[in-house]
Amino acid sequence: MFIFQIVIVLLATKIAGHFTVRLGQPSVLGKILIGIIIGPAMLGWIVDSEIMQTFSQIGVILLMFLAGLETDLEDLNANMKGAIFVAIGGVILPIAMSYPLALAFGLTQGQAIFVGLTLAATSVSISVQTLSEIGWLKSKEGSALLGAAVLDDIIVVVLIAIAMSFLVGDDVSIPALIGGKVFFFILLFVVMKWVIPPFLKAFSRLRVTESLLSGALIACFALAYVGEHYFGIATIIGAFFIGIAIGRTPFKETVEHKVEPIASSLFVPFFFVSIGLSVTFAGITENIWFLVVFSIVAIISKLIGSGIGAKLAGFSWKSSTGIGAGMISRGEVALILAGMGLSSGLLPAEDYTPMVIVIIITTLVTPPMLKGIFGDRTHYQK
Repeated sequence: MFIFQIVIVLLATKIAGHFTVRLGQPSVLGKILIGIIIGPAMLGWIVDSEIMQTFSQIGVILLMFLAGLETDLEDLNANMKGAIFVAIGGVILPIAMSYPLALAFGLTQGQAIFVGLTLAATSVSISVQTLSEIGWLKSKEGSALLGAAVLDDIIVVVLIAIAMSFLVGDDVSIPALIGGKVFFFILLFVVMKWVIPPFLKAFSRLRVTESLLSGALIACFALAYVGEHYFGIATIIGAFFIGIAIGRTPFKETVEHKVEPIASSLFVPFFFVSIGLSVTFAGITENIWFLVVFSIVAIISKLIGSGIGAKLAGFSWKSSTGIGAGMISRGEVALILAGMGLSSGLLPAEDYTPMVIVIIITTLVTPPMLKGIFGDRTHYQK
């Protein structure tokens, strides 16, 4: 059955991406929309499953690994001030706007806090793909956006863990929680600087097929796993920084040219389709105002909060608006948090589906907004 689903996913995403490009939009928009169409919400050709989620997770890890390969560390460091301002603005304003509204809709204080934190999350995966398509990934705006998304993820993960320790009674040591995150990034720095270069050099000498590619993927998935399993850091963070590390070695071009076809031709399409699989229209009419209000708040709060942060860091109004737009997508990060909220009781069951659709809407509006604000620097579309 899954073999046939591979056929459907690859065929549908490529055709949808092609027609979206013909309409002047990034192909990623069509790939996400087709996931909703062929998913349970409409045609039901594709259903969620463990192997579907595995392919999707591999896809997003490889997507962020490639983003790291294309990221210039010097540019990232040069725009770190902007990243900090953008991340802080992108966390504070969504919480400040969502919390009172959630109370107005009848949620408890704990539930309102959780909704605000969920909408403070950012998934830069969609923005990375869009910026790559329109030629803005290797820009100071792109670097600030990537850095901000990494910081945003760390801030929200820590805040969520702290909130849940108080709201659902989890016995969590806050100093240990923060210390674990700090330790992971120290470990990551050591691995990037002193382990990856000699490891790849030694691995490339093995007398087996594609030894260099295998070594790069081992490093990518190993750090993604360690970060998530032992330190509670999203897999995409470890993959992104390992990509940066390999990008600073002589093996950058070879690894990029070998990984990109694997990612784009097989695994990344599953990531885009998986976003639409959680959509269902059952019971939407009873919660339509929740959906409408929080969709507007989710878009505006990131656009303004992160945009003002970028402006305070010295970006032009156009660049600040584009960076704010790039932070709107909540993607898979917020979907995971929504699932945690449902299972813990911090997100009421009747509000779960509307919240999922809000997250999907933020993901859908990001590509056309980025294209409209920044424009297209290249005529080549992947």
